Amino acid sequence: MADEVQNITVRPSGPYLVRGAIPLVRKSQIMSEYGEPLDWKDEGVIETDGTYRLCRCGQFKSKPFCDGTHTIVEFNGDEAAATEPVADRATTRRSRGIQIQDEHSICVHSGFCGTRLTDVWEMRKDSKDPEVLAQIIKMIDNCPSGALAYSLVPDEEIIEPELPKEIMVIPDGPLWVSGGIPVTRRDGKPMETRNRVTLLRCGASAMKPLCDGTHRELGFTDS
Repeated sequence: MADEVQNITVRPSGPYLVRGAIPLVRKSQIMSEYGEPLDWKDEGVIETDGTYRLCRCGQFKSKPFCDGTHTIVEFNGDEAAATEPVADRATTRRSRGIQIQDEHSICVHSGFCGTRLTDVWEMRKDSKDPEVLAQIIKMIDNCPSGALAYSLVPDEEIIEPELPKEIMVIPDGPLWVSGGIPVTRRDGKPMETRNRVTLLRCGASAMKPLCDGTHRELGFTDS
């Protein structure tokens, strides 16, 4: 089982088919006294088989797994997410200390990019200060979707945090896929393989199979 290729395949108007014994875990945010996310914390491992199916329609009661509810509710899972590299459609915001790549259409609104006082776009103006730069990097590294990424030298490769190959279930949110696990659309087209990807669980994203933050508008929950 350990030698089986690890990958995720999106089934036509159905679940995510996960192969290769990819670890499935729960993670939640550590919040400040002001309700601002500071970091991620582990909430335990979810037992699975080597191959398992994860709900995409958002309506199965025993999430995150699929039980076929998508066939009853007539879920439309047609994909709209682009398959070209994120870098080709992202905006790069340049400053003397850091270059921030921003692809807002895949933002899941996890909130790490700002505080009640400032955000990474304002902070980059002071990024020559090592303490400010370190804080910006930490905030961007905590972005689960990779909507934000950075380089320290103009036009050089994006610097990514070291992340394990696993799928993380975010409470009342998307599936956070890390470590460069390939994701294939239902039409057989491969998504760009990235270190950080967030897949929708609410069934309503306009960027299927990627999350676009719609779950927050819907009030999607795991219950």
